[in-house]
Amino acid sequence: MNKKIGNIFKGDKVIWMVFFFLCMISIVEVFSASSGLTYKSQNYVGPIAYHTFTIFLGVLAAIVTLNVPCRYFKLLTPFLLLLSGLMLLVVMLGGGESTNDASRWIRLGPFTIQPSEIAKGTIVLTVAQILAAMQRDKGADRKAFKYILWFTIPACMAIGVENLSTAALLFAVVFLMMFIGLVPMRQLGKLFAIIAFIGIFAISMVMIVGHDRSEEENQQLAKTEQVEKSQKKSKLEKMLHRADTWKARIMKFGKPKPTPKEYDLDKDAQVAHANIAIVSSAIVGKGPGKSTERDFLAQAFSDFIFAIVIEELGIIGAAAVVFLYIILLYRCARIASRCENNFPAFLAMGLGLLLVIQATFNMMVAVGLAPVTGQPLPLISKGGTSTIINCVYIGAILSVSRSAKMKKEVQEDKVLKN
Repeated sequence: MNKKIGNIFKGDKVIWMVFFFLCMISIVEVFSASSGLTYKSQNYVGPIAYHTFTIFLGVLAAIVTLNVPCRYFKLLTPFLLLLSGLMLLVVMLGGGESTNDASRWIRLGPFTIQPSEIAKGTIVLTVAQILAAMQRDKGADRKAFKYILWFTIPACMAIGVENLSTAALLFAVVFLMMFIGLVPMRQLGKLFAIIAFIGIFAISMVMIVGHDRSEEENQQLAKTEQVEKSQKKSKLEKMLHRADTWKARIMKFGKPKPTPKEYDLDKDAQVAHANIAIVSSAIVGKGPGKSTERDFLAQAFSDFIFAIVIEELGIIGAAAVVFLYIILLYRCARIASRCENNFPAFLAMGLGLLLVIQATFNMMVAVGLAPVTGQPLPLISKGGTSTIINCVYIGAILSVSRSAKMKKEVQEDKVLKN
């Protein structure tokens, strides 16, 4: 019986344990944080049943993925590039489904798919292949830098129109992958300078073009806007329709932190209630399911779920969650170091960085160290496409760990025979 279970849950056992604990935390905390959804639908089982089913599908997807030898991932790259490119194009041309003034989803019957989630993994897979194929004795070939940007920049531009934080996250991961892949530092230095210039220019344009409205007012305006009016907008106006939200987030983050009495619970509802949740947590927290701020946070089960984790599990529970992500990244580095071939090593590190950097963004937003970005907490926040695809990333890392372990065992057998 134990052997059969071991055949199913192959690969790095530590990553499996991290994956298991994150999924369990997700089920408990999403169930607690979904009180607003249960109140609106008057269905107390529906939201958590859907989320549990999504995690179950994600675990199945991870098991299927880990049983695919990592060398076959290369064959999927052209198809994934074509698929993600077409889906991003559909969203850019207005064929996506809008939520909170952002068109990021494509509806296929009863299901919604977020193209940016597929594109992130596809770009990491592509970059890993380029870096692996162009490794030389002293590092990556200078042409690798150019080829990587050919794929990364169009993807980030397509994603950034509706989801700037995801585009920034993806570019940061690719930059770190190039650093790990020994792309010449001179090229990376020039890229960093260009990014800094573009960032300053983009922020300046957002501050000039965007209107002085709070993020909550922008979302309310988007909900009440008539369809006929939006259809009359020019292409430029459609591309810049997120400028108001971006400006509101920058302005809110740049202001001095107000005292509890100075908070406007109408304009600063999310940040204010997230801070209240954190302050009221103490060391051990209020206990699972005992959050009070979940009823006031609009995205308690997604963008701000880490604040609910702190409120219910305390500083100790929050530190445990952070530690799980640190372990995940450490194990990815260990797996990469055991790989004989470059491609699986770069793939494991790229996917590990993708998950952990996104988690870092989410946690920094929840505690007020970064402006609101709308990034969910990987493997914990409630989600559909994102949850399943993050599980696929875990499966791919486990596939790499499985092949790396098998190679190590073969080498040990050869040593024993000799």
